Amino acid sequence: QLQLVESGGGLVQPGESLRLSCKASGLTLNYYLISWFRQVPGKEREGVSCVSSDGDDTKYTDSVKGRFTISKTNAENTVYLQMNSLKSEDTAIYYCAARKAPPGYDGSIYCPQYFGVTDHYDLWGQGTQVTVSS
Repeated sequence: QLQLVESGGGLVQPGESLRLSCKASGLTLNYYLISWFRQVPGKEREGVSCVSSDGDDTKYTDSVKGRFTISKTNAENTVYLQMNSLKSEDTAIYYCAARKAPPGYDGSIYCPQYFGVTDHYDLWGQGTQVTVSS
């Protein structure tokens, strides 16, 4: 069974840090592009960060640049999102999502400029809540 499981969310104060994990099972992340999204009630799901299948290419939405870092450990089949200097506006449910390579394509899958298009992803996790509040 293909599955992504997020963990690491919680309640923190502004300025503090959290590290989210996205653990994959039933699929090998070497062949998938992984992105983190977030969503607050009443708003569309927003792409936060992306990492290529080989781990060498990353992209971030402007609001998190310099504060968040995405990384990938293929040996652990896990993608991390290190979130520093958290702000109240970072409060959301965070999801990871996987996009597989097209059939017959053996190369790396790099992050597109518009990585936040939800329809481009094949598999989603259940989400983890991040709350930033004093």
